Amino acid sequence: MNFFDSLSSIKLGDVSLSSVFSALIVYVLCYIAIKILCKAFEKILDSSRHIDASLKSFFRSAIKAALWTIAVIIIAGTLGIPVTSLVAVLSVAGVALSLALQGLLSNLFSGITLLTTHPFKVGDYVEISGQSGTVKSIGLFYTGLATVDNRMIYAPNGSVTSGQIVNYSAEDLRRVIISVTASYDSATGDVRAACLDAIGMIDKALSDPPPFAAISSYGSSSIEYTVRTWCKTEDYWDVYFALNENLRTCFEKHGVEMCYDHLNVHLVSDK
Repeated sequence: MNFFDSLSSIKLGDVSLSSVFSALIVYVLCYIAIKILCKAFEKILDSSRHIDASLKSFFRSAIKAALWTIAVIIIAGTLGIPVTSLVAVLSVAGVALSLALQGLLSNLFSGITLLTTHPFKVGDYVEISGQSGTVKSIGLFYTGLATVDNRMIYAPNGSVTSGQIVNYSAEDLRRVIISVTASYDSATGDVRAACLDAIGMIDKALSDPPPFAAISSYGSSSIEYTVRTWCKTEDYWDVYFALNENLRTCFEKHGVEMCYDHLNVHLVSDK
């Protein structure tokens, strides 16, 4: 009786010692193969500049998990465990787990979508599901927004991809639009001149495309004018607030009456 026959005669329950020895050899071979494949995949990921770091980390974990799942099935077959039964058990467990983690998986795949399609990037000012802020992080499960009052909002990626995304930083230029009212007694030319002067006082307002000021509607006691000017995206708020302040100054300078809602009450005395 040789060495392997001796191992075959030794039983550990229903598994022979030779099967355990073979499984150990298969485990070592699988371990080496997985290491080699993971390093090769790592080089492919590192050579790609278009894949986000978070997505690279997810791909590494996913590939490693898939390879080890295959290795477990191979090792189980070496031990004499029915592979079809094991695959069936893993399939049922996978379905049960996916149902239990449905919301989490939805956020995960939505995160992958965001990281591959790039509707926005870190540093962009966006509006997501009615919330506005600067993107601080794009993870696999959540997207972090910092609001103007320095609050952090973590939006689940599932809700981000299912709703409307407005990216205010997507273009280099933005247009500032402000509506202002003036009295019917004020000449249209004077109002337009005051509006354009207000824009001209702002260094960050661009002259090309040219600024715009015109009547947009007629109210019951005032005329509404729309004032528009272009600026660099990063200068938007500076130009917006400066224009609001300059409009009042220039209206007073040009003798334009700025209207507001008011109510005149006439008292009639009894005689």
